[in-house]
Amino acid sequence: MNLRTRVAIGGGVTVVAAVALVGAIEYPAIGAGLRANTDADLVATADGAPSAYGKLLAVASAKEKLGLGGLNASSKIAVGKGFMELVNTLIPETAGKGTPVDERDRAVAAGTAPAYFADVRSGGVLYRRYTAELPGHPGVLVRASTPESDPTGTLNRLKWLLVLLIPAAGLLAAVGARLLAARVLSPVARLTAAAEHIAVTGDLSAPIAVAGRDGDEVARLGVAFNAMTAALDGSVGAQRRLVADASHELRTPLTSLVTNLELLAERPDDPQAPALIGEALHQALALAELTSDLVDLARFGEAPVRSEVVRLDLLCADLAGRRGAEVDGGNAAVVVRGDPAALERAVGNLVDNALKFGTRAVVTVRTSAGSASAVVEVTDDGPGIPEADLPYVFDRFHRSPDARALPGSGLGLAIAKQVAEAHGGRVEAVPRPVGALLRITLPVAAAP
Repeated sequence: MNLRTRVAIGGGVTVVAAVALVGAIEYPAIGAGLRANTDADLVATADGAPSAYGKLLAVASAKEKLGLGGLNASSKIAVGKGFMELVNTLIPETAGKGTPVDERDRAVAAGTAPAYFADVRSGGVLYRRYTAELPGHPGVLVRASTPESDPTGTLNRLKWLLVLLIPAAGLLAAVGARLLAARVLSPVARLTAAAEHIAVTGDLSAPIAVAGRDGDEVARLGVAFNAMTAALDGSVGAQRRLVADASHELRTPLTSLVTNLELLAERPDDPQAPALIGEALHQALALAELTSDLVDLARFGEAPVRSEVVRLDLLCADLAGRRGAEVDGGNAAVVVRGDPAALERAVGNLVDNALKFGTRAVVTVRTSAGSASAVVEVTDDGPGIPEADLPYVFDRFHRSPDARALPGSGLGLAIAKQVAEAHGGRVEAVPRPVGALLRITLPVAAAP
């Protein structure tokens, strides 16, 4: 079952449950309201009974004077769809005539019991009846009755309306939810198709069209997916370039090493053997250095393995003393947070690069003007960096034509760049009239 169908079913069930709940609450409430209105009408009818009884007394008095009889024990008056009875419980009723009067009715007529409502059936019709004492006339009852068919019919119509409305509302909600889900989830379908395409082809370069307003979760998902695929594409491309560059760099020393070893194997007593062994050893050391640099390139290309408070000024001073570089800085503490081993490797690579091209290297450690950044600068007195090479000095395996004869793997500055970026900073080469200036900028941390 796909997501659109589940959304449609969920929407339909939710609406059915909501309407059913409303019906379950409203149906008895409406029934109670109709019953209350009926009871109020009966009470109002009974309130008009004294006037009607007065007229009956007048008519009875006139009949009595004419010798035509007196007041009947029970009199019935039609009122709307119902009727009102006036019953004098003190007058004996002719057998078989009038409405029976029980002890409760006699107590109400005498004023010793309260008025009451009751549902009674008469002539096959169910009536709602109100029985009360007739004010000012002890022993006289007033009974106001109305058929129950009116509120019952209204409730029956409401019941059938709910019976038809609940499934219709559920069906309409399900159809609407499915249509809406199809529209809302169409970007998700595009993302799914793109993910399936990537899984099959491995192509991360195709962007996904994102439609939606700012703050739209689906649009944000599309933007995040595009950003993720772009980052993955860049990472995969960088990995492929690294493999290609590393393969190229490894091929030359490996070929030379194999050639030298083959010559030694064929002619172990050759007078050139010591030179061949020395060359092979040199190539093996170059391979070891390149391998170590590749490992560090991968290791320091991610977030710092360790994160602790580091006195960058002390780290650089100790490093410069061991590498034979000079330190130019004050006594102020320069504190950063990061991996001490990674930071030492980055600064050490800059120092090694300076000593490779010059006779002296100077390390300067300071904070920026606003004290928001820590700055490490390494300068040398060498020939400097050609202007054409400035944009590429931190690229992997980049070596200027003048530096290809010198030892090195071409990864030192690339490692320094990755360390700086992994710590939230940056590295740059600054043009100078004489020598080179390489700068690492890092965010400062609070002093321990």
